[in-house]
Amino acid sequence: MKYLAILLIHIFIISVSHADNNHCHSLAELELPNTEITLAEVVPAGPFIMPKSPVLPEKTVDNIPEFCRVKGTVQPSIEFEVWMPSPKVWNGKFKAVGVGGLAGVIKYDDMISSVQLGYATASTDTGHKRKDDQGRVQTDWLRNPGLLRDYGYRGVHEMTLKSKKLIEAFYGKTADYSYFNGCSGGGRQAMMEAQRYPDDYDGIVAGAPAIHFIEIFYSALWTTLAGKPIDDNTTLLKPEDLKLVNQYILKQCDQLDGVTDGLLEDPRECRFDGAGLLCPDLETKADCLTIDQVNAIKKVYQGPKNSNTGRLLHYGFMLGSELMAGGWSWELASEAVPTQFNFFFSHAVKDGPAWDWRSFDFDKDVTLAMRRTGSMVQATDPNLDPFRSKGGKIIMYHGWNEQIIPPEASIDYYKTVADNLPMVTPSTAYRETADFFRLFMVPGMGHCGGGPGPNEFDAQLALEDWVERGIAPSKIIAKKRDGNKVVRSRPLCPYPKTAKYTGQGDINKAQNFRCVD
Repeated sequence: MKYLAILLIHIFIISVSHADNNHCHSLAELELPNTEITLAEVVPAGPFIMPKSPVLPEKTVDNIPEFCRVKGTVQPSIEFEVWMPSPKVWNGKFKAVGVGGLAGVIKYDDMISSVQLGYATASTDTGHKRKDDQGRVQTDWLRNPGLLRDYGYRGVHEMTLKSKKLIEAFYGKTADYSYFNGCSGGGRQAMMEAQRYPDDYDGIVAGAPAIHFIEIFYSALWTTLAGKPIDDNTTLLKPEDLKLVNQYILKQCDQLDGVTDGLLEDPRECRFDGAGLLCPDLETKADCLTIDQVNAIKKVYQGPKNSNTGRLLHYGFMLGSELMAGGWSWELASEAVPTQFNFFFSHAVKDGPAWDWRSFDFDKDVTLAMRRTGSMVQATDPNLDPFRSKGGKIIMYHGWNEQIIPPEASIDYYKTVADNLPMVTPSTAYRETADFFRLFMVPGMGHCGGGPGPNEFDAQLALEDWVERGIAPSKIIAKKRDGNKVVRSRPLCPYPKTAKYTGQGDINKAQNFRCVD
């Protein structure tokens, strides 16, 4: 009898597996509006070769669970994938993952980590290809308003609708909870979902969100012009000059937060005049800067100004972030002329590749860009009340050492949301905003990670505790690793609170800090 029972169990497991396999393949016949399903296959458990991507190296991933992989295309050209673990290991949740930059790829790496944790997961290229088969960057789509709109907001929404239908068809039920998690361009996608389609997701993680999309591009141009005032091949500053500035900043300001640890808890408390960096008697030396170099640094901290009125148009980078790759090294201190702002302005705003980037007018051209593309790519609408009213929750995070998207832009947006909540007084605005939306600023972290500060934390877990159990995150513990060893931890505090050292214990341990107003 014992062996018969074991045999029956094996037969049952095999029959269930075959049923799941057949059900997965049958999704190829599922009819969805304006959509063609191009693949529905079972990926067996075990090693998995990550699908070829123009931005990720081909690699084999160990210990992938069995899942049903579905590929589809929404008209005209929005490609998406949905991966659904077998019903035996599905956690009952749907987690879509955002794509950074100008999208154009499926975010396979994040899909892999999500399906390994039991989520049904999805991603989309938003309707275009980032690179062709020869590895050349594709930009023509930026001149097509329909494709730009798909990139701006329609692609992710269509992926979401189709994914939910596929999940329901595969499991025979809808997901218990739906989440979206993205950083940078993926963070912009996240906030676009909350603003335009409040019913799509129960919870959203938006990291370093590129919500001020147009501002990011002309800020990059501003930084390059600050470093190349003479010609395209000569730059005022070198990477070693940025090291000098960073050392100067930390010497002046590291102790302002009560602990000397190489991090600025809130860089806005620091001030820079550069006088201590100036070379004496106008000499050029390795351990000091010229007045032109100091002024270029000041322009980057300041941010772009209107060409005619001098009015500030956007935020600059923060003091303490000078060693991070990105705006500082790519745009300010590089002999090469960055092209990322050229892609957008030359194709989506101007007349094509022949456009001279040095001719940019920080008055007329900013206005032109907003008029032509703002409604498609900007995710700055402060009206989140529909999302709040249906019970949605948002966790936004941004590194203070961010070098591509100015961190103060996220603070500005958070304040604007609080100011625009209906039936809220100024004295209660932050408290009521925090009931559904919390912003965490991360000292020492760069763009979506990296940097000298603790930069590993689980915003997704904090979000799920909030959505599913009503436990709002009063702090999120971040860690810094050296290899596999945790060398520092620190609480991340919901804005406007900051982490304050208690005065006792190891400054590298989170338990010795408190979140204070």
